[in-house]
Amino acid sequence: MTGTDIERDTRPAGLTQAEAERRLRERGPLPEQATSRSYRSIVVANTFTIFNLILAVFGAATIAFGNPKDALFLGILVANTAIGSFQEIRAKRALDKLAALVAPHATVVRDGEPRRLPIADVVVGDLVRVRAGDQVVADGTLVTSEGLALDESNLTGESEAVDGEPGRGVFSGSFVVEGEGAFEATAVGPDSRAARLAETARAFRHPRSPLEKAMDRLLIILVGVMVPLALGLGISLAVRDVSQAQAVETLTAAVVNIVPEGLILLVSLTAAVSAAKMARRGVLAQQLNAIESLASVSVMCTDKTGTLTEAALRVVATVPADGVGEEDLRTALGRFAASAPSRNGTLDAVHDAQLAGDDAEVEPSAQVPFSSRRRWSALELSGERFVLGAPEALLDGAVAGGGAAGGGAGAAAGGGVAGAAGGVAGGDAALRERAASEAATGRRVLALVGADGPLPRAAADAPLPDGVRPLGIVVLAERLRNDADRTVAFFGSEDVALKVVSGDNPSTVGAIARDAGIPAQSDALDGGRLPAADEDLLAAVRAAPAIGRISPEDKARVVRVLADAGEYVGMLGDGVNDVPALKQARLAIAQGSGTQMARSVSDLVLVSGEFGEVPRMVHEGRQILRNIQRVARLFVTKALFTAFLLLTIAIPSGVFPLLPRQFTLTSSLTIGIPAFFLALAPSTGPWRPEGFLKAIARFSLPAGLATGVGILSAYLLSRHVFDASLTEARSVTAATVVTAGLAIVMVLEDEPGKRRLAVGGLCALMALCYVLVAAIPAGRDFFDLADPTGGMAGAWAIGSAISLVLLAVALRVVRVLDARAEAEGAGVAS
Repeated sequence: MTGTDIERDTRPAGLTQAEAERRLRERGPLPEQATSRSYRSIVVANTFTIFNLILAVFGAATIAFGNPKDALFLGILVANTAIGSFQEIRAKRALDKLAALVAPHATVVRDGEPRRLPIADVVVGDLVRVRAGDQVVADGTLVTSEGLALDESNLTGESEAVDGEPGRGVFSGSFVVEGEGAFEATAVGPDSRAARLAETARAFRHPRSPLEKAMDRLLIILVGVMVPLALGLGISLAVRDVSQAQAVETLTAAVVNIVPEGLILLVSLTAAVSAAKMARRGVLAQQLNAIESLASVSVMCTDKTGTLTEAALRVVATVPADGVGEEDLRTALGRFAASAPSRNGTLDAVHDAQLAGDDAEVEPSAQVPFSSRRRWSALELSGERFVLGAPEALLDGAVAGGGAAGGGAGAAAGGGVAGAAGGVAGGDAALRERAASEAATGRRVLALVGADGPLPRAAADAPLPDGVRPLGIVVLAERLRNDADRTVAFFGSEDVALKVVSGDNPSTVGAIARDAGIPAQSDALDGGRLPAADEDLLAAVRAAPAIGRISPEDKARVVRVLADAGEYVGMLGDGVNDVPALKQARLAIAQGSGTQMARSVSDLVLVSGEFGEVPRMVHEGRQILRNIQRVARLFVTKALFTAFLLLTIAIPSGVFPLLPRQFTLTSSLTIGIPAFFLALAPSTGPWRPEGFLKAIARFSLPAGLATGVGILSAYLLSRHVFDASLTEARSVTAATVVTAGLAIVMVLEDEPGKRRLAVGGLCALMALCYVLVAAIPAGRDFFDLADPTGGMAGAWAIGSAISLVLLAVALRVVRVLDARAEAEGAGVAS
């Protein structure tokens, strides 16, 4: 409403300014509404993890009691926290810019005069004026209404506008579609229905993805291995009465490297790269694990409008009456739509269908505007008279399912739906039956009749013209998005079940699901008649393609019941009414055009609003899973041979064969850098996380043992055969770790072609880097490496040879175990 619209009138006077100020003082300022997650929750979630705690404790001990050079691994802690926080803060800032749920100002009447105020200054009892395009900023009761129609889809999911009559309640978050009116505010801010409905959005939500859960289990297992070994090493050091610095050095080298510190970082980094890719396609990841999590979704619940359909209609069919040619009917419909003085969505759909060509528009010589009481409108075009409206108002007798058809007629003519008036004597029975059947399936149906007599005066109770004869019906449906069928087909091919949950009429929702190609074993469910028992609800939801007239609470219940049955449930929504279900889902996706409450609790936000981007996100998620499953074997192999060395050397002797900084160097060259490239490279193959730990164990146990035996051999040979010093023996051990580690990288990359050649080149480059570090004096000094001798070279050669031979044997064992596991899996599947 502009300043010129605000003027004195004789409508209700509202509160006095003094009374409003008194109520405002008593109430106090409204709490600021969060537009997204807080900075604090983001930093806390990415900082306080078990993994970071382990690194922080040993890092602090190393700095305080040992050599700070051995605390290089703390860089992984900082990087892991920074990457996760940066990505989610970036998403928060983007969402804050999108925040626009609550209108910034409202027009209230104070002392009889309209005033524009910030919504925070609206108090209970204020008389708030609204007109077409305005947002309702508080709950209230309508006092005046002049053709007011409200869109409450954000709250109810119902896409049809509702009439606003005096005495009717209105709710914050809804919009005025047409007309104008005024309401008395009864609840503002946190007391409003929208705020109560979105109360669950205020709680912190950080669901763990399947990969993260697998990582958590892996971390628990390795910590379970680490604790008794650490205790044993601690006792061994205490018995030998070693210095504090040496004890910290030995414990840190042995214990920290059992934890796969780089793997957690790599998961975060890979997810961040994928999130950056999707951001360029208009998809915003609020949670770093969201895209990977999408790959595991087994059931996707989605709203109808904006995902499968656009906010527009389309002509599905034209059905002529007996004795009328279809081309004649289409021409008449096209002329009516093109010539109507005012068109809305339904007439636009008829016009866009080009039923009569581009030159159909003529100037009406007479017209009868639409009335919700009579449910039809009429035009006289070049001497011909046509009436368009609800079939039950124009055809002979009321048809079954007239509510749906009448809704279509009302939308077409620009008004609501009321009782039918009149009829066509001797109408077409087959046409009436077709109109009823189409309406019963959720289609919108309009009837077109011709008239011989003159058009009546435009009154609400005007009768039909004389000599009315049926010409036919036009059947309309919501327009499917261009990519809807491809997206539905993709999910079907990937065994992901789609369920449409909407506040619209069940038959309408079911028709859209059917048009989009969603398979079904039963009709759409009525949300008002869902089974009370969870078992019965689960069976009904599995069989049905859609649920209509469903409440926000029942949306959340459907998601919960599916999740309790073992499904990995994704929810895509855009309104306040979707918030409870979004919170309940394992993966929450919001449209960028939706409310800020929906966006603030979601893991992914489709800023561009394109549901067709979801398959691309699934591809990204599966690539993350495939690659992480591959590179995780590197990290676990390192953890296992570290545990082997701790058990065979460190505990018996009180000395670990590597310093912490040497372990950081070798791990970076053999695991960290190669794993980074392997994790980001394109890949094919299995993608689901089932059997994640078993697959890792089948490879890492034999590979870790083979590597550990070779490293142990190199260390013992250098110490006891070639009489090397501890520094020299540790240098031999580091070189052997590099050799064996790069061999494992090559073993993992077993796909022939350019990728294998690229990995081979990368391994050669990593070997060269180690040689350069060992050859440069500054590098040798920092990492405490000795100048090479003949004895050191001999010990390295023998130890490396043992590692490579045993690794080849271990690889054959792994292939046998993998083949057996695949055969068992195929047997279970069959």
